[in-house]
Amino acid sequence: MAENKQIPSQLDLDAKWDACLDITVRRVVYSSLSGALGGLLFFRSPMTRWASLALGAGVGIGSAYTECSYKFGGPPPKFTPPEVSQSPASEGKQD
Repeated sequence: MAENKQIPSQLDLDAKWDACLDITVRRVVYSSLSGALGGLLFFRSPMTRWASLALGAGVGIGSAYTECSYKFGGPPPKFTPPEVSQSPASEGKQD
């Protein structure tokens, strides 16, 4: 008899990769199209039109990367600013 085995969603990598590919393709295509449309509406030079398309594609890739990193185990590491000492500036100066 065949047993119905369920794979936990945390371990189902095929579904995660499928979802990430789907998200990536959709976001890159939609944001590239919106960048191209914005370039056609707002810019006259072909160079700026290509730049707006590239900006749209970059936004799509970045948002897809962020979403996929959430799916694969959490958010990307956050930037922590370096520690700065709170000593007064006039402490070292003596008249």
